[in-house]
Amino acid sequence: MGRPRRAEPSTSGEPDQSGPVAAPKHRRAHHEEVRRMPAAHRPPRLFDVREIYAEPAAAASPRGRQVLARFPDARVVEVPSHWRIPHLHGNAGNVERWARIKSEVVVLGEKKSLAARPNGRSADFIAPSSANGCALACAYCYVPRRKGYANPITVFTNIDRIVAYLAGHVRRQGRKREPDQCDPTAWVYDIGENNDCSVDALICDNTADLVRAFRHWPTAKASFATKWVNRDLLALDPRGRTRIRFSLMPPADARLLDVRTSPVPERVAAAGDFLAAGYEVHFNLSPVVLREGWQADWADLLRRMDDLLPAAVKAQAAAEIIMLTHNQELHQVNLGWHPRAEDLLWRPGLQEAKRSGNGAWNVRYRAGLKAGALAELRGLIAAHAPWLRVRYAF
Repeated sequence: MGRPRRAEPSTSGEPDQSGPVAAPKHRRAHHEEVRRMPAAHRPPRLFDVREIYAEPAAAASPRGRQVLARFPDARVVEVPSHWRIPHLHGNAGNVERWARIKSEVVVLGEKKSLAARPNGRSADFIAPSSANGCALACAYCYVPRRKGYANPITVFTNIDRIVAYLAGHVRRQGRKREPDQCDPTAWVYDIGENNDCSVDALICDNTADLVRAFRHWPTAKASFATKWVNRDLLALDPRGRTRIRFSLMPPADARLLDVRTSPVPERVAAAGDFLAAGYEVHFNLSPVVLREGWQADWADLLRRMDDLLPAAVKAQAAAEIIMLTHNQELHQVNLGWHPRAEDLLWRPGLQEAKRSGNGAWNVRYRAGLKAGALAELRGLIAAHAPWLRVRYAF
């Protein structure tokens, strides 16, 4: 098995023909926008893996062997636990290598505790993670808060146990008796709470295994948010049982905050292809960052979506609105590698402390300001993309 494909955005200016359905002509302008984007604003190659830290059982498993085969030149370091790697976790010296370490390091471990947590917002349940961490480097990401100074991808190699657990959990739920805001008929499981499944699919088949499993469960549906357009996923035949949520924000914000991600125009342009390939396609308007001129830039993004998205996408689309939540520890980390991001993210005059569901103290926009901004954004959606149903706002 050779090295994984190194996914990069289309720069040809023409619709990508590699998927099962060619991109419609009306989206060529969007691809042209991606092509004209300065090289510094295009996402780099995601992986140049040089070190793999592996629990012995994880490395010996079929999934572990798959990952090792995809990166044959990487140095493999045996570790007793994927959570206890002193070279990575708690090492303040890694701050200045914050983005680089995501490219060069992969961790292999086993998911020890399997549970589907009730959610009720984005999904009915949060599925057991098939990975933790990300190769992308979004400046506002909450996942690194638990790991300390480094957040490369940890692949959980016991995917067979995860899928078997989910099969039993889905079976025990039976049919959904009443519609809810997650879905009218299916129990929705978020399979990417602590990871980006599109990126994980560049490393191993965990995402593919989950998509294939859910297509056989008529009472359930998988769901994950992504900022990376991975066209390999078009071949998985989800049969309507996986919801992909493309995360969007004004491109000006994304160029500063969404480090190493696919450009926003490329994410929008991909929506029609993923719908044609059998995915349900929703959008995350996330995070909404309040700064001077934010209303005009969101209005422009919504108008572009209205102009460029096929009618079939609009007919089934829904959105989640997520206002920015930040954190003191992450603020300090960002000052060490990306201080310009903090000009937008850390706004003490606009924010207040609030304890999160897991007990951590975060900062969010003050309640009155947040409520007013949500009302403004809903108004912009009604004016410029009235087809976009808002499932929930947080």
